[in-house]
Amino acid sequence: MFYGEYRHSVDNKGRLIIPAKFRLVLKDKYIEKFYVTRGLERCLFVFTENDWNQLEQKFKNLPLTQSTARAFSRMLFSGAYEAVCDKQGRILIPNHLLQYARITKDVLVVGVSNRIEVWDINTWEDFSKTSIEDFERIAEALVEQEG
Repeated sequence: MFYGEYRHSVDNKGRLIIPAKFRLVLKDKYIEKFYVTRGLERCLFVFTENDWNQLEQKFKNLPLTQSTARAFSRMLFSGAYEAVCDKQGRILIPNHLLQYARITKDVLVVGVSNRIEVWDINTWEDFSKTSIEDFERIAEALVEQEG
């Protein structure tokens, strides 16, 4: 559903323009509301309302006795923010999420199939440099599994 990389910036009020291609996807599917929360590797995850509800249901089914599940749920859900695009296609990102992702101005908005990720540009560059080897290793392992 969401694909590609788009360079944008967060303004001094914490607003981010959602890429036009992503806004078209949202409009075509009648999606008006989505959720922004802490992601992994210091990025932000942005989910459609439907995908957010599915994720929430999965976590409701985890045993409350698992400390790792409790900790992850706390971080994911306590940081969540409900967002709706304004007329200019911008969303407001709360300060606690900007701080978590170390976002000051320049970001990369990345489409990752069913979610959008928002990365500080420097964090993304560091992640990309270190992840290319894993990307190739995983690709090789997938091909070997098929064969």
